Amino acid sequence: MSALVEELARGLDAPICLTWELTYACNLQCVHCLSSSGRRDPSELSPDEAQRVVDELHGLQVFYVNIGGGEPMLRPDFFDLVEYAVSRGVGVKFSTNGSRITAPVAERLAGLDYLDVQVSIDGADAATNDVVRGDGSFATARRAMDHLAGAGFGAFKVSVVVTRDNAGQLDELEALARSYGAQLRLTRLRPSGRGATSWERLHPTHEQQLSLYRWLLERPEVLTGDSFFHLSALGDPLPGLNLCGAGRVVCLIDPVGDVYACPFVMHEQFRAGSVRDPGGFAGVWRGSRLFAELRAPGSGGACASCGSYDACRGGCMASKFFTGLALDDPDPECALGHGTGALERAVPVELRPRPSAGHSLERRTHPVLATSGAAERGR
Repeated sequence: MSALVEELARGLDAPICLTWELTYACNLQCVHCLSSSGRRDPSELSPDEAQRVVDELHGLQVFYVNIGGGEPMLRPDFFDLVEYAVSRGVGVKFSTNGSRITAPVAERLAGLDYLDVQVSIDGADAATNDVVRGDGSFATARRAMDHLAGAGFGAFKVSVVVTRDNAGQLDELEALARSYGAQLRLTRLRPSGRGATSWERLHPTHEQQLSLYRWLLERPEVLTGDSFFHLSALGDPLPGLNLCGAGRVVCLIDPVGDVYACPFVMHEQFRAGSVRDPGGFAGVWRGSRLFAELRAPGSGGACASCGSYDACRGGCMASKFFTGLALDDPDPECALGHGTGALERAVPVELRPRPSAGHSLERRTHPVLATSGAAERGR
């Protein structure tokens, strides 16, 4: 590892960025939702508590926060919180299904500094996308993109989880983003939340993983958030740190203030504390026993003898955990094929860890579309 990566692996005094799921409320029921969102948790952080978290992030000099959910724009104080964060010098990137972005909302978003918007789709066409995200969701997302472009927002992001069904549409997805002057962002499908039951059916095949690696190498401008560092074992490293940053440079705050090492491992075993604890978020980040363990030097386990270990560092913790593998096993999607044997020896499905209790609603076929007034109020 480079000196920089070694330093990051030991953890920083503050996260470079963090993911903050503002609410479990959502008007979609995506089959791979990492937080099994749908219903709002009545114990979610109050507006005052949320602003205190922003104050802490400002004090820690956190560069930016990734806001998600659920659908974050369903939270009534969404704009108040975003505008407060921006005023405190904490940049905001938020992911949305687009259902609350009307023309007036797009104008309001375009007027904010230090704000980035990611509109989520999971296919280059409605037929592919809507199987995952619900009937009508592709049209809704495209309408939101039209509004953002019309408001002159600039280079927003088109965010896609790569699946077996859309892995052959990367060129079309790239072209769609470019048509808006937007940037394509690809992320990895993890077996988290509702993804625990859809991963086996939806995760890309080995051949698709190889094609994805070659495709990404040729397009360093496509964002990945370090999602695919397990593929760097194939040769040249992909752009990014190529390191699991859980508890080292990133973490997650959930809607009720619990802090987890990784956005994709919302499970009690990886809960580090709560922003409601004495000492707040800073106390968790700097004093958590779990985070100290994750930052301590460790062996490569089953991967130590592999010549590519320094390139992929054993892969994704979340993907191992929820497929019944030990954390020092190979990644289940190991680019060199070592995950196949590991999965054959994995804990049986009925004994595997389950994601923390979800907030799913009964499956809806159509997203709830916003009127202009409802969108402004976030209700």
